[in-house]
Amino acid sequence: MFIYICNMRLRDEQKEQLVRTKALELLVEEGFNGFSMHKLAKAANVSPATLYIYFQNKEDLIMQLGIEVGQKIHEVTFEGFDFEESFEEGLWKQWKNRAKYVLENPTSAAFIEQFRNSPYKKKLGPEYFQAFRNNMKKFVGNAIQKGELISLPREVFWTLAFAPLYQLIHFAQDGHNMAGEPFELSEEVMQMTFKQVMKSLQP
Repeated sequence: MFIYICNMRLRDEQKEQLVRTKALELLVEEGFNGFSMHKLAKAANVSPATLYIYFQNKEDLIMQLGIEVGQKIHEVTFEGFDFEESFEEGLWKQWKNRAKYVLENPTSAAFIEQFRNSPYKKKLGPEYFQAFRNNMKKFVGNAIQKGELISLPREVFWTLAFAPLYQLIHFAQDGHNMAGEPFELSEEVMQMTFKQVMKSLQP
């Protein structure tokens, strides 16, 4: 009996993961307004009633996914991170971690961008992603204190530090640059871009 219950639980967890995966795909394809629990049930090949075992409603599903993906991005961004290392080393590690995650998880990355710009994020309150913001604040603060980074408004810092990376990622996802020429994101190209970014951020 115990083995049977454990097997049933495992199958349920696999089904829930399938539902979450299909939900992310549909939310990216259809948008939040076009998405529905009925469409999800059909895509995941489960009954609509099954969805409500895992989620209260559409809003609960989206909120859960927003928290889950946001937490994963936080973990990946600071994977192998050492706050005692130099600003340049730390930023480069973030570049590699971010690029790897977005290129390997394009659906989750696209979803979190939708989520961040939606009313659902506001419903989570200021605690959402607070741990990530705290780590970034500590990272930037340490760099400024050590004289490795000039003090900039947050918006300017973020634009200089990360926008070039995400533009490269967009080119890689499209498979071509703005001139329509084939493009693949290599570490050489990332490093070339990164060096220019560092010049704009260092005292």
